[in-house]
Amino acid sequence: MDNPTHSVTAHAKVNLALHVTGQRNDGYHLIESLVAFTDFGDKISAKLTDKNSFETKGPFASALAGEDENTNLIIKARDALARYATENGMQVKPVSLMCEKNLPVASGLGGGSADAAAALNLLIKLWELEISERKLTEIALGLGADVPMCIKSEPLIAKGIGEDIKPVQPFPKCYMVLANPRVAVSTPVIFKALKTKQNGVLNSKPKFNGFQELLATIKANRNDLQEPAMEHCPEIAECLNALFKTKPACARMSGSGASCFALYDNEDNAHAAAQTIISDHPNWFVRPTFLRAQI
Repeated sequence: MDNPTHSVTAHAKVNLALHVTGQRNDGYHLIESLVAFTDFGDKISAKLTDKNSFETKGPFASALAGEDENTNLIIKARDALARYATENGMQVKPVSLMCEKNLPVASGLGGGSADAAAALNLLIKLWELEISERKLTEIALGLGADVPMCIKSEPLIAKGIGEDIKPVQPFPKCYMVLANPRVAVSTPVIFKALKTKQNGVLNSKPKFNGFQELLATIKANRNDLQEPAMEHCPEIAECLNALFKTKPACARMSGSGASCFALYDNEDNAHAAAQTIISDHPNWFVRPTFLRAQI
């Protein structure tokens, strides 16, 4: 009998607010960000086999065509976890890994980091590994500053280079539209374009008892990368304008762009907004979804 295939969702990461507060001597930027995760994302699948393999499918797989497999964060996650297991006397078997790429690449939604985190979670179960939360965080951080926050994919406030994580609980379920004009944006380019690296700190609560409370906090904060990103990529302003026309509760760019999001007070309004944008911009990536709540 064939080994069964196991799958998990790599939830898209949305920066509801993102403040850049400084820069370390090693070049890493210091940030403070209110982060949440959508129900929608890439899909990572794995099954035990006799030889390691990896493939990418899905609507945005072509964007990764020609990529050196050894630079892929999913492969790096597999190898880092296997190395840890072997060094600690645990056996691992070869795995067949597949990524269904549903999120645009280089889009400000943390797709690569979410994929790596999902792969770590999946392989820990598949290989039946014993690993502490501290060690898992260490391995995740070695893959990238955003990977640790994607491990649980729950609402949080991230500080430092992204490794200082505090959960936000409770957090309301929120309906959202993600939109991307199918433009890839380089994060290092946008950080470099910042006029100042010393910006005000995030003003956020550690919990939200309802949508309006969350909304007020989002509006009281900002995304420091939005202005330089729009100067670099005018399509972002077009994307935000399309979202604002649907009369959302708020709209903003996520991460370093070019993806933007809009929040709505109910599911019907989110779906109606998505259909309007799809009709006006049929070539864009547009997806109605919701932010995963933490009760």
